[in-house]
Amino acid sequence: MNQVRFALIGCGVIANFHATAIEQIPEATLVGVYDEYRPGAERFVQTRPVQIFDSLEALLASDEVDAVGICTPSGLHTQQAVAAMRAGKHVVVEKPMSLSLDDADLLIRTAKETGVKVCVISQYRFSDAVQEIRRAIDAGAFGRIVSGSLQMKYFRSHEYYASGGWRGTWAMDGGGCLMNQGIHGIDMFRYLMGPVKSLTAITKTQTRQIEVEDSAVAVLEFANGAVGTLEGSTTCYPGYPRRIEICGDAGSIVLEEDSILRWDLPIPCNLPVGNAAKNVGSSDPKAIRVDGHVKQIGNLVDAVLRGTPLMADAASGRPPLEIILAVYESSKTGKPVLF
Repeated sequence: MNQVRFALIGCGVIANFHATAIEQIPEATLVGVYDEYRPGAERFVQTRPVQIFDSLEALLASDEVDAVGICTPSGLHTQQAVAAMRAGKHVVVEKPMSLSLDDADLLIRTAKETGVKVCVISQYRFSDAVQEIRRAIDAGAFGRIVSGSLQMKYFRSHEYYASGGWRGTWAMDGGGCLMNQGIHGIDMFRYLMGPVKSLTAITKTQTRQIEVEDSAVAVLEFANGAVGTLEGSTTCYPGYPRRIEICGDAGSIVLEEDSILRWDLPIPCNLPVGNAAKNVGSSDPKAIRVDGHVKQIGNLVDAVLRGTPLMADAASGRPPLEIILAVYESSKTGKPVLF
């Protein structure tokens, strides 16, 4: 094998990012798509003339497909990923990987049993800025990390939620501003700060007519002894870039989306500092760049062709899900959740 042949399951907004990323990877090619809403697939192939599979079963049975990208509503991710793995296909699955920890464990277990390559989209881990901060953390440049904060003050309109019947529902979205919009930021925050020891949270639905939360806050204690805060919203007009601050007793940083705004550390930064944030999807989910998807799907292609380790495998998708579900539990019970 010298090329990985992909098919996409689901032809909505995020499928375009996967398709564009695949087109930019020399050793990958898109060969087909499937969407249970046939007109959606037909619109998709107007600009990308690939095969439309008549059913998910037909796609998974095809010898012309090596890997699948799962771009469907969140409530379908686990069952489709498991079916693809059992059919011998490598898998790229969007976040959240699952809507429950039991389903996440099933997905992780199936990946181990089948031996196929599985990655959970965590594209922001692959950004140069995040990797530069991780390098500084690993080098001990912060000294003792004492606090961290994550702010995701986004805006999504009433029209956004009305555009798909699954949006804002427990059954298919699994949650609101944290599970859908915020999970990527939470993944990045956890990736940099390390495991969470406990949290206390409040969630509310303040302005949107949806089942799930449009606002959430949490206070966290990390396993390394640091304390922190997490804020998420889809009702903060006009929406501001995601912001992460990590502070230690020897230095601190401020990250806004993929731009390092402050680098107050005793080692030099290898990237520009203080530039305006880019890759901003705070008010428009289509405004993000495709760079992270190119790097992550490229990492899976390398894993398939050369055995390169996956930077975000199936197991990596569980910790951010665990944090979000703990936020929901704490808000419901009014009590802290211990990990």
